[in-house]
Amino acid sequence: MALIVLTLIAAFLCFWLISQPWRQARRRARLRARAFPASWRAILRRRVPQIAQLPSDLQLRLKRQMQVFLAEKQFIGCAGQAITDEVRVTIAALACLPLLGRSRGYYPRLHSVLVYPGPFIVDRVRHQGPLQMQQRQVLSGESWGEGQVVLSWEDVMRDAALPEHGHNVVVHEFAHQLDQDKGFANGAPWVGGRFDQARWAQVMQQSFDLLRRRLENGEPDPLGDYASTEPAEFFAVASERFFGQPWALAQAHPQVYAALRRYYEIDPMMWS
Repeated sequence: MALIVLTLIAAFLCFWLISQPWRQARRRARLRARAFPASWRAILRRRVPQIAQLPSDLQLRLKRQMQVFLAEKQFIGCAGQAITDEVRVTIAALACLPLLGRSRGYYPRLHSVLVYPGPFIVDRVRHQGPLQMQQRQVLSGESWGEGQVVLSWEDVMRDAALPEHGHNVVVHEFAHQLDQDKGFANGAPWVGGRFDQARWAQVMQQSFDLLRRRLENGEPDPLGDYASTEPAEFFAVASERFFGQPWALAQAHPQVYAALRRYYEIDPMMWS
């Protein structure tokens, strides 16, 4: 009798595990089918003017993606920051921009978004030879491999209001999440087979080196200094410009723009 009970329990657990993707897909389909709240539409009009530039089919897709994102991710206020619909909807809209094209889940490693009222301070240990040095940094955003994104609400609001400036801390940190999906960030998210991955690496490295040469020579580049610090930041900053200043990025780094267009499977130059 005990053996039968154990067998039934094991069978139930196996069925539960096997059916989990199916149940998740059904739940997400129900979330996407819900009517988008009118109060959320008002927040988008007020806080995220870029959404109005999207073609109508992409606006609808974005809203559906947002409904899943908001249902599955936890928002946590830090240092007294209140978590309101204004905060959640604004961040969700920007976080879902990179999900408009290719279906790649909803940042599967991410479980929570931490929001500070403004820029926040973090302490880092910096290694310099055999020495370890404590370094204090003031940040507007950060992406953690442990499944968290940290954001400054002040910077989120500023970037959302001025998309043409090309800066978007939410897109930046969620690009890191896409990059970190393999367990670490190196500026090379999974883009396909071995040939595609090698081609990506070649294009990004050539443009990364070009950016550094331009900066050393005092030449302007829309990617700026921070993108030159390491490949992971190059990808994140390039993603910001891709969604905010696509024409400038395409002119300065046409191969990067083409690579991001293939990766995200959308073309922001067509939106306006």
